[in-house]
Amino acid sequence: MTSRVRGALSAALIALACLLVPFGAVAAWAAYGLADTGRYVTTMAPLAADPAVRDSVADAVEDEVGEPVRPLVRSFTRTPAFGTAWDEGNRAVHQAVLRAVRDGGHHEVTVDIAPIAARVEHRVALPRTEIAVLPASQLDRLRKGYDVLEVAGFWLPVSAAVLAAAGIAVAACRRRALTATALGTALGGALLSLAVAVGRRLTLTDLPDPVHRPAVGAVYDALTATLRTVSWLLVAVGLAVALTCWLTGRYGRPPARRGPAGPVPDPAQQPTRAQA
Repeated sequence: MTSRVRGALSAALIALACLLVPFGAVAAWAAYGLADTGRYVTTMAPLAADPAVRDSVADAVEDEVGEPVRPLVRSFTRTPAFGTAWDEGNRAVHQAVLRAVRDGGHHEVTVDIAPIAARVEHRVALPRTEIAVLPASQLDRLRKGYDVLEVAGFWLPVSAAVLAAAGIAVAACRRRALTATALGTALGGALLSLAVAVGRRLTLTDLPDPVHRPAVGAVYDALTATLRTVSWLLVAVGLAVALTCWLTGRYGRPPARRGPAGPVPDPAQQPTRAQA
């Protein structure tokens, strides 16, 4: 294999690996972060102290049971018990959605909030404790997306690592290939960070009710905090590796040995004193 062919093959493998980096990060985040109930509840727990989230919860309860309970619900959201109820509610909703996606049912996803209502029944009397969280019409699409994420969340990062290693291995100049891989990884992290920011803007723009934008923004920021951290970590590691490769290539080479200034005359051809 000639050097030109090796260079072209290495460039193609490295480019494909760097292209998979942001997609692999998103897939792994969704498959192992959002799909884990414990991590989801831990991520959402701090939002119980967010005023915008509290107001949105009060509005949602008002829509379900009527306006007369709104002052009572608002007062309850400012008590320590609301944090516990918030965690239990998020856990119940997350488990119900995962169960529906994994079991393959075709019915509306509902959650019984009776255990949560028992904590506040002395404050708010709820007429019914079973609420719908996901219509049946969206289950098939969500199930297909979940199945894809389960596969992609593992294989996309692995494929990116294998392609990058193969691209570096076949390169004629491995230091240059490693530098290109590092820069491509940093670029992928930057694009991932940009995509998260654009996604936030689009999510808030598409809301039918602008009143809930602060609460939705807080939820979006909490869910994507890990993804933003990963994106900046990719940028930092990629730039650090690229800088290290450049420095070792520039200053780590041994100094070239200088040859003789000119041809050394043959001693046999030099005239001796006797010949002179």
